[in-house]
Amino acid sequence: MSLSSKLGTRFKIEFVGRFIAVVSGAVLTVVLARLLGSDSYGLFSLTISILAIAQIFSRLGISKSAARYIAEYKEINAGQIPHILKYSFLYTIVSILLVCIVFVIGHRYFASLLNEPDLAPLLLAGVLIVVFETLNRYARTILHGFEKIQAGAILHSIDRILRFGVVIIFVILGYGALGALFGYALAFMVSSSVGLLYIYFKFYRDIERSQMESIIPKQILEYALPLTATNTGNAIDRRVDSILVGFFVGPVGVAYYVVSKQIVNFVRMPVDALGYTLEPTYKSQQAKGNTGTAARMYEEALSHGLLMYTPIAAGIALIAERLIQLIFGGEYLGAVPVLRIMAAYALLLVISSLSSGALDYLGRARARAIIRTVSAVANVVLNIILIPRFGVEGAAIATVVTYSAYTFATVYLMLSELELRVNWLFRRLVSIFAITGVMSGIVWVLMDYVEGILTLGLVVSVGALVWAILSVIFGLLDVRRIVSLIK
Repeated sequence: MSLSSKLGTRFKIEFVGRFIAVVSGAVLTVVLARLLGSDSYGLFSLTISILAIAQIFSRLGISKSAARYIAEYKEINAGQIPHILKYSFLYTIVSILLVCIVFVIGHRYFASLLNEPDLAPLLLAGVLIVVFETLNRYARTILHGFEKIQAGAILHSIDRILRFGVVIIFVILGYGALGALFGYALAFMVSSSVGLLYIYFKFYRDIERSQMESIIPKQILEYALPLTATNTGNAIDRRVDSILVGFFVGPVGVAYYVVSKQIVNFVRMPVDALGYTLEPTYKSQQAKGNTGTAARMYEEALSHGLLMYTPIAAGIALIAERLIQLIFGGEYLGAVPVLRIMAAYALLLVISSLSSGALDYLGRARARAIIRTVSAVANVVLNIILIPRFGVEGAAIATVVTYSAYTFATVYLMLSELELRVNWLFRRLVSIFAITGVMSGIVWVLMDYVEGILTLGLVVSVGALVWAILSVIFGLLDVRRIVSLIK
C-alpha cells in the first residue's frame, strides 16, 4: 500500500473516532449546560480547568517523549521498544502518585484561594480524573508513536461514549457536578485499562527484546522536559484563563467562556484528526531521508485546512448570536461577544494543529517549548490586565493575541525543518481570503431571514455551497480526488 493510501486510511479511522467523540462531547456540553444551569456548570468547568493544570505534572511530557523514540526505534531497532515502554510507564506512575498526594492534602486550600468553598469536594473527587485521564492519555500517545491510529481512535471513542452516557445518568439522578466528575473518571478508567492491556500484550510482551541501550531512560526524561514546558503552556492557554475568569468574574463568566471554547473545539475536529494522523509520519519519512515527501504532506494539509476553516471562522462570527440562543438558550447570550472573538482562535487552532505536534516528532520540542512558555506567560499577564477591564471578552482577546504569536512561530519552525514552497502557499492564501469574503457577504445578507434552527441551517448550507463552488472555480478543491479518498 502506498504512503498516501496508508495515510488516507488512517485519517478516515481517526476522523470517525474523533467525530464520535466530538459529537458526543458537544451534546454532553449542551445537556450539562442546560441541566446544571450557568452557575453550577461554571463551577464544574472551573474544576475541570484546575484538574487540567494538575495533569501537567502527572504527565510531564513522558508519554510524548516515549512516543517520539518509539517512532524512531521501530524503524531502526525494534528490540528497544519494550525498554522504552517499561521506563516511560514507571515514570508516569511516580508522577501520578506525587500529584495525587498534593491534591488530597491541598484541595481545600486550592478552593479557598479562589474563594469558592464548593470547589473543595469537586477537587477531591477530581483526583480520580487525574489518575485515569493521565493513564488514558499515556496509552493513546504510545499508540500514536506506533502509528496505530485505529487503536487510538477506538480508545478515544470508548472514553467519549461512556462519558456521555454515565455523566448524563449521574446528573439526572441528582448528583449534580460531583456526579458528572465521577462519570468522567469512570469513562477514563475503562478506556485506559483497555489501552494499557492492548499495549502490554501487543508491544511489550510479544516483542523480542535486545540489550537495552543505557541512554534510553535518560533520553526519555531529557526529551520530556521541553515537552512538559509545552504542555504547561498549552494548559495555561486553555485552562488558566478559565480560572482567572472564575476569580475575577465568577462561575457564570466561566460558563460563557467555556461554552464559546467548546463550540470552537467542536468545529476543529477534522483538522485535529488530520494533524494527529500525520505527526509521527513526518518523523518516519525524515528518518528514511524523504524530507521532500514530508514537506509536500505539510503543504497540502495546511492549504486545505485553511481553505476549510477560514470561511468557518468567519461564519461562526456571523451566526454567533443565533447559534447561542438556539442551542444553549437565552441564559447564555452573554457568551455571544466572546464567541465572536474566539472565531479567530478557531483559525489559529487549525494552523497549530498541523504544526505544533509535528515539531515534537521532528526533534524541535525544545524550541517549541520556549515559544509556548513565552506565549503562555504573556497570556496570563494579558488576562490579568484585560479581564478586570473588559470581563470575559478580555480573556478571549488575550487568548487570540498570544496564540497568534505562538502559531506563526510554529509555522516558522516548520519552514526551517522542511523546504516549503512559500510562494505557492501565499497564492493559495490570497484565493482563500477572496472566497471567504464573497461567502461572508452572502451569509450576512441572509441572516436577516433566520427565525429558527431550520432557517439557520439553510443559511449555513447556502454559505457552504457558495464556498464549494468558488473553491472548485479557483482550482483549490479537486472533487475527483476527494471522492477517491472517501471511497
